[in-house]
Amino acid sequence: MWKELRENRTPGAILTNMLIAAVSLFVNGFGIYLTIQANIGVAPWDVLNLGISKTLGILYGTASIAVSCTILVIDILLREPIGIAMFIDAIVVGKAVDFFNWTGIVPPCTSMLTAIPVMVLGLFVLAYTQFTYMIASLGCGPRDTLLVGLAKRVKRVPIGAVSIALLSTATLIGWLLGGPVGVGTLICAFGAGPVMQLAFATVRFDATGVRHQRLTDSAKVFLSRLPWTR
Repeated sequence: MWKELRENRTPGAILTNMLIAAVSLFVNGFGIYLTIQANIGVAPWDVLNLGISKTLGILYGTASIAVSCTILVIDILLREPIGIAMFIDAIVVGKAVDFFNWTGIVPPCTSMLTAIPVMVLGLFVLAYTQFTYMIASLGCGPRDTLLVGLAKRVKRVPIGAVSIALLSTATLIGWLLGGPVGVGTLICAFGAGPVMQLAFATVRFDATGVRHQRLTDSAKVFLSRLPWTR
């Protein structure tokens, strides 16, 4: 049963994993919300999202969806593998942040004594929800896919350098648009990776071992159950 669920061999398995991905990404939005409420600067992509939000007078989630969908289109043009969960990612995370902003469950921090713990807690929430999202095996996030796609096309440049260039560009554009840059931006940029590695180690998860199902393959699973295809 677990193998069938993990490999998305049936419509039921795919639907179950879509639900797992959606719930994981909703909680992931809470992690992002915490890093924002730390009030000491945000992660590079969130600098861009909040910069667009401030400039256009729209909600964070709307800006996030616009950025995610734009990146998703680029991923498709780069002919990178696209999975169902990538579309869920593009929509759910941003609107989850809007939801938690609406609840006001965590007030903005006013000192480093509270900001740093809230920021770190947010990074751990992001790391563990990344794990539960990835085990659905229905595709990586649009931004991760973009990073891999760009790295493939500039093979002489290490993927780490490509990542730095991508994050720096997002941060710069976001900052020019009024997005919040601060010590929290550095914490997110340099701390997210180690925190994720630690979180994955605690659950003995190897992200490289996941074989994500492409959207076309998911469609074939559903189509194979139609009466006229049997």
